[in-house]
Amino acid sequence: MIQQRAHGEQRQLPKLRVSSALYIVGGLAVLLGVLWTLGIEATWTEVRKVGWMFPAIVALGGLRFLVRAGAWVICIEPPHRLRLRDAFAAVLAGDALGNLTPLGPLVGEPAKATYARRFVSAQPALTGLAVENILYTLATAAMIAAGTLALLFSFPLPTQIREFSEIAIAGMALLIAMTLLVLWRRPAVLSRWIPLAPGAPSDSRVFKLRTLEHDIYSFASRRPGALIPAILLEVGFHALGVLETHLTLSSLGTAPTLMTSFIFETASRLLVVAFKVVPFQLGVAEVGLAAFAPLVGMDRTVGLAFSLIRKARVVIWQLIGAGLLVRSGMKPSTSPPATQS
Repeated sequence: MIQQRAHGEQRQLPKLRVSSALYIVGGLAVLLGVLWTLGIEATWTEVRKVGWMFPAIVALGGLRFLVRAGAWVICIEPPHRLRLRDAFAAVLAGDALGNLTPLGPLVGEPAKATYARRFVSAQPALTGLAVENILYTLATAAMIAAGTLALLFSFPLPTQIREFSEIAIAGMALLIAMTLLVLWRRPAVLSRWIPLAPGAPSDSRVFKLRTLEHDIYSFASRRPGALIPAILLEVGFHALGVLETHLTLSSLGTAPTLMTSFIFETASRLLVVAFKVVPFQLGVAEVGLAAFAPLVGMDRTVGLAFSLIRKARVVIWQLIGAGLLVRSGMKPSTSPPATQS
């Protein structure tokens, strides 16, 4: 069975590389198109305004990774322990791998746990990571809903944009409600359905999946003291994003209010969520933010410049993450690591 899975992954990896390459080529084409439309020189003039603020922007980006790593550390089940620096390295490595493929979190999140297996057992690493991802998802959905509501009440919007915003709010509210319902009802999703799939895992792995589900569902009742700090860190992740956006927009000479920066960060986060299958959201983020900027009283070149500056920050941390991947000897995989005690 292990050999069959290995052969299956070997067949899937070339397809993933081809699809990733197609997305990147398409994204570059879109990016060049919007640069040509808005003017390369005008956009470069805006980008240069960031100046010496760029190192601070890069540092804030790294701090955001560190905050999520901290939330993961808190979610690790005692007596197991994952050091913050090791969790930080795992988050960078997993994010770098996830951003390179259309599978995104389906590759990046297992990669974090795989990287961390050198420092902590797989079962608590996976459980903590799953809980952290649930809290991150809820915080992200709440942030997008709040930012979209702020947009509706702060700026006059075209009818179509207003309708789309209302749909986005409803979608985020539905996501939060469904997540909370699942956590309350505790359905056996993994342990019930994965064994029915082709190449199903062995009985021992099914048992470990059941244990993983139980540990995830019972986290809040077992460790109430860890829940609030982890939630606060997830909120802090988005607060740092707003601060990064505020510094970036201010350096571009727009003099935004904190509310405008919050709304702009919401739009950026929504594009990340909606186009996670596109590596680095190449092209779509630039077009999306260039189109969004006029809605909050900014020039389209400001939206494009903001996206390019953030992309440069992302690439820097992705290169660091890729270096950690190479150093660890990890190879891309489309399946999560086998849990072991």
